[in-house]
Amino acid sequence: MTPSAREPALLRSLDAFTDRIGRSVAWLVIIMMAVQFAIVVMRYVFNIHNTVMQESVMYMHAAVFMLGAAWTLRRDGHVRVDIFYRRLSARGRAWIDLCGTLFLLIPVVLFIGIGSYGYVRSSWAIMERSPDGGIPGVFLLKSLILIMMVLLLVQGIAQLIRQVLVIRHRLPGKSPDHEELV
Repeated sequence: MTPSAREPALLRSLDAFTDRIGRSVAWLVIIMMAVQFAIVVMRYVFNIHNTVMQESVMYMHAAVFMLGAAWTLRRDGHVRVDIFYRRLSARGRAWIDLCGTLFLLIPVVLFIGIGSYGYVRSSWAIMERSPDGGIPGVFLLKSLILIMMVLLLVQGIAQLIRQVLVIRHRLPGKSPDHEELV
């Protein structure tokens, strides 16, 4: 029986959701690079400036980072200070991850989500547009804040489930992927 077969259906579906979003958003990097290349060629070869194209790169950049944050969390790709963590047992790492999720991730996500709700709502109320005549959807860009919070909360719940299962010996813990050589 593989480790994923032992995972509860809820955990598998939350992880699969995060994976689908992350893989989809990753394609924006290629599109963003192509658009940026076109902007450079247009500007320096043809002396043409396009505000909408430039803003589209900013929108895609924001989408990659904000919508990809939960996928990065899922893949354990966020920065961490690894002084003691890697030397701990799987259960010890699970306890640290559980406490970090409960006392840092979830409260910060809720704080940012609640704090930015009015900001996003007021942008929607006026259907905020670009002041430079670019993309007429600043309200959509600002909405990424709330979407990121929901995605991080979903992945945070998946992390909680996973860590509890590791602590209760229902799932094997994985060893840290990031090893420093000293």
